[in-house]
Amino acid sequence: MENFQEPNQEQNFLNFQQTPLPNATAVLVLGIISIVGCFCYGIVGLITSIIALILAKKDMALYNANPSLYIPSSYNNLKAGRVCAIVGIILSALYLLFVIAIIIIAGAAALSDPSHFLKHGQF
Repeated sequence: MENFQEPNQEQNFLNFQQTPLPNATAVLVLGIISIVGCFCYGIVGLITSIIALILAKKDMALYNANPSLYIPSSYNNLKAGRVCAIVGIILSALYLLFVIAIIIIAGAAALSDPSHFLKHGQF
């Protein structure tokens, strides 16, 4: 006869039930967009990274409640997206502070001698 082994029913059940985390791909995409979007005056990067971190927190709670239900690669995507979102929020905050500092410095310079800017057409 043939050398046929029946698969373990418990193992079959676990493989059948494993699904990706619901927002893992979205967190990864938003995390990458937050890094790219940090140069849009920091606002786009801040918004996308905050959304990514909120979604990541919800999915991590789902995964920690029952890790056997979810595919490990989707959890890895979730962690990578979370790291990208953290990097994006830091870069966006720094860039936004830089833009605010430039506006304050330019405003102070314009207020100190407004006639200079009006004569040379720089204002």
